[in-house]
Amino acid sequence: MSKNDNTENIEEELSQEQMLKQEELNGERDQEDIVEEEMSEEDRLREDLGKEKDKFLRLFAEFENYKKRTSKERMDLFKTAGQEVIVSLLPVLDDFDRALKELSKAEDKELFKGVELIKVKFWETLKSKGLQEVEVTAGDTFDAEIHEAITQIPAPEDSMKGKVIDVIEKGFKLGERIIRHPKVVVGN
Repeated sequence: MSKNDNTENIEEELSQEQMLKQEELNGERDQEDIVEEEMSEEDRLREDLGKEKDKFLRLFAEFENYKKRTSKERMDLFKTAGQEVIVSLLPVLDDFDRALKELSKAEDKELFKGVELIKVKFWETLKSKGLQEVEVTAGDTFDAEIHEAITQIPAPEDSMKGKVIDVIEKGFKLGERIIRHPKVVVGN
């Protein structure tokens, strides 16, 4: 074998080795690319899952708030459902008070007791539906949130200025809501 042949063989072997190394490198790169693609696909799926979880939690919280709000509205509606009827019956209650006041002056005490029993039964029925009287007495400090001043008169004493002098009409509340403010006379 000649030197040229030997050199050619060596070159050929080197070239085959380089090709094998290149193929190995390409194979490793392909595997790296595949692993990288799998990793990025996994990351993307995790990110999508996180977004969907967030959307679900927000939707669930929104639904819970909706349920609470509608439940509260329903309870408020039940509490005040008969408000119109009760408000329309308040003048009847006032009439009972006026009738009892006049009957107390009469000599027929049995008639007084009968009307009083009817009034008490009527009042208890309204009370069972949530009606309460707003307590106001002469000498209480006037509060525009609670009282309705129908007139002002000169106070009989300096200590009565800005205070309730007389209650003209009782006030009532249904639950915590005032449905009729007490009408009062205020000292100035």
